[in-house]
Order: sequence, then C-alpha cells, then structure tokens
Amino acid sequence: MQKVLKIIGVILFVIAAAVAALVIKGLIEAKKTSVKEDYYTEFSSSAPLEQKYSQLGKYEVSSFDDPSENETIKKVRFWYPSELASNDRKYPVIVAVNASGTPAVKYEPWFKRLASWGFIVVGNEDPQAGTGETTSIMLDYLLNLPQDHPLNGRLDTENFGIVGFSQGGAGALAAVTMYDNGTAYKTIFTGSAAYPFLAGNMGWNYDVSKIRIPYFMVAGTGATDDKGVADITKEFAGVAPLASLVENYETISDDVLKVRARATGAEHEDMLARSDGCMTAWMLWQLCGDEEAAAVFVGENAEILHNSNWQDVEKNK
Repeated sequence: MQKVLKIIGVILFVIAAAVAALVIKGLIEAKKTSVKEDYYTEFSSSAPLEQKYSQLGKYEVSSFDDPSENETIKKVRFWYPSELASNDRKYPVIVAVNASGTPAVKYEPWFKRLASWGFIVVGNEDPQAGTGETTSIMLDYLLNLPQDHPLNGRLDTENFGIVGFSQGGAGALAAVTMYDNGTAYKTIFTGSAAYPFLAGNMGWNYDVSKIRIPYFMVAGTGATDDKGVADITKEFAGVAPLASLVENYETISDDVLKVRARATGAEHEDMLARSDGCMTAWMLWQLCGDEEAAAVFVGENAEILHNSNWQDVEKNK
C-alpha cells in the first residue's frame, strides 16, 4: 500500500510541477512588454537566406480587427499586404496560435513582419490557446467570411499554414489533429511546442501520428526547453526537450515531409525571434512555391544543415 501511495505521490508531484511551471511562465509572459517594433533588426545570421527571411519583406502592410462573438477570441486580427486594396489577387494565409498569456496584441510586430513577405496573417486575443478550440473556431470564420467583409474572396483557401509557439505550438498541433476543419491547413510550424507529456497534463491534447501535412518543428537547446532529464515522462523536462522532438519526428509517417531542428544556445523565450528566418522560408516554400526559400531545407546542401545557428537537424527531403 505504501508503494502505491508513493507512486501516486510522485505522479501528483510531476503534474503539480508541470502545472506550476506553465502557470508561472504564463504569468511572466503576460507581464512582458510588447515585442519591439523593429525587434528583427537585432537578429543577425551568417547564413544568407536565414538573414534575408528574418527581416522585412518587400510588401507594405495594413491591418484591421474584427470583433468576435467568442468571448475568449475577443478580436480576429488581420495583417496583410497593403496592395491588396488595389488588385483582385488571393493571398496565402498564416494562422497564428498564441503562447501562454500572449494575445496577439503582445507581439503585433511579429505579425507585421511576416505579412510583409506577402501573407495574410491572422491572430486573436486568446491568452490560453493550447486546446486548439479557439483556433478551430477562428478558422471556420475565415473559411466563411461575410459577403461584405474586406477580405472576402481574397484568402487563398488552398494555401493555409499554421504557426504556434510554446502552448501555442500544442494548440497548433491540436488544431490540425483534433478538429475536423484541421484538414484545411497545408503546412504547420511549431516553435518549442509543449511536449506531449506536459501538454497532456495541461489538457492540451494532440496526436502527432495524425499529421499528414509538411511539418517543421523547432526548439531551443537551453534548459528552459530541455533540462536534460533522464526520462521525460517521469519528471518535468523543460517545455520542448530534444527527446520529444525526436519522438514526434519519428511518430510522423515518413511519407510526410518533416524537418526538426534546435536553435543553438536559445532559451524558450528566444524562439520567436530565433526561428523567424527559417519559419518564414518554410512558409514561402510551402505556401508560395518559392524555390529560393526551399534551398534552406532541400537536399544535402540545404542551408539549415550548414548553419551554426541550428543543430540536431533531421529531415527527410
């Protein structure tokens, strides 16, 4: 009986530690000031393509908000190339899933920078998006915009991507794998997505075995992402330890294009800026067919393989 109670105690401790870590992290993130307007100018890479795609693209950007009937979403927020007002083109779409305590208002410059590469980028104000529910609700809204909406008919519904960091990474995976409308996405990127054991304890359930679209997963090598514990299912291992990336990568069918990598020396909170260049290149390749951007990932000479900013790279193309 004592052994059973001891095991239960250990399990409760692990769950409590995981919950505490994420709650504390959420509170810290919620108190952060907004991402600086020109935050990307502080990033520098010796890899030319990563450097190029980490900065502003060629498009001027406009934005507006739609009020949402959903009290958690509050607003559906759009950033898009300003030229849209003077043409009839459709534009690829990137849906963003927020990290803990980080509604879109906290990192607007990130949306603006990404939209400058020719995307319509969409977010909302949900501060706890890990279940994927509000992202699924928002996707339904995007796929059925009102007739009089300024962007009605301008979203390229054949080219929807989804991006999420931390809790938002788990939320992006859930949005793709746990909801029927997840099939609308053409590709997914996650930055330091909460690993399955941690995510499950938090109620952010997802199933990577159901991934059927190209997937680029990254995390940092720092202790906040990887504490270096022996068994990541028995104690809190950081938010996104290497072992979890390896497991997720191997769980996904080899028929699916997949890439995993870790940002060298990066802590969890660094991953937004540290992954910008490669994430943008990935979306340009997957949603726009950009061959230059593809060179970051494709073949034996792929830039990411020879980029000192990245390590533990694995890919199947």
